[in-house]
Amino acid sequence: MLTEPRSGRLAAWGNALLGGFVAPDDAALAIVGEDTSHRVAGLPGEDAPVGLTLALGRLRALGVGGLRVALPAPGHPLGLSGPPEFNARALEAEEAVVCHGAALGLVPEVYEVGPEGDVHVQVMWHCLPVREAPPADVPSLGEAERELAEALRDATEVLTRLDVAGSGPVSEAAVDAYRARAERGREALAPGYPGRAVRVLELAQRVGLLVSVAYESGHGGAVSASEMGARALALRPVERTARRALVAAYNAFVEERERG
Repeated sequence: MLTEPRSGRLAAWGNALLGGFVAPDDAALAIVGEDTSHRVAGLPGEDAPVGLTLALGRLRALGVGGLRVALPAPGHPLGLSGPPEFNARALEAEEAVVCHGAALGLVPEVYEVGPEGDVHVQVMWHCLPVREAPPADVPSLGEAERELAEALRDATEVLTRLDVAGSGPVSEAAVDAYRARAERGREALAPGYPGRAVRVLELAQRVGLLVSVAYESGHGGAVSASEMGARALALRPVERTARRALVAAYNAFVEERERG
């Protein structure tokens, strides 16, 4: 969770476009980010893959008024509503975007092309039918904030005792990378999002950083099987809580509009 999910960029900037906060070309540019290109396949009314600008316009014409994020993991269909075929594709990709206002969803397929040292990343979003139902296990922003605070408080003692956060070069490099990314631009979400969503997203990213560093730093000070088990038990609920908070932040645009 050190990097922003592509589904998050698509949902955030797609929502900003649908809400009239940014121009179509600016939204498409922000969604592509550092990738080479993004295209969308399977859109109703389109026989071939199309670019993001046309795709977002087509979705609006189909009645889409907002975009939600799903970040599922095995045993945790976070943000999904079915059917099983879509859920399976989303679980394989570990992310998806679900349209609000039309029974459609988008799952990314990522390709790397080019020789070593000059690799280009291309993304094909597959548009598929979804079930119109409440997304699974998505908290409100308020719930997400409380859960993050509680998860950190409960896990800190165990993580510290087992030295899983570490203080070596891997941990320091990860923290430096996060700080550099944060300093490059404080716009954590696209225009039109409430300030609370930005706060929740930033906190969830920090928690995700802690979990990633903990997993990447080996077993830390956990030298026995029981200590390693305690470490895993401490990390799993924290990671789950961070993913729930990320989804709540990205989905806040749609939730705000639904409340009027």
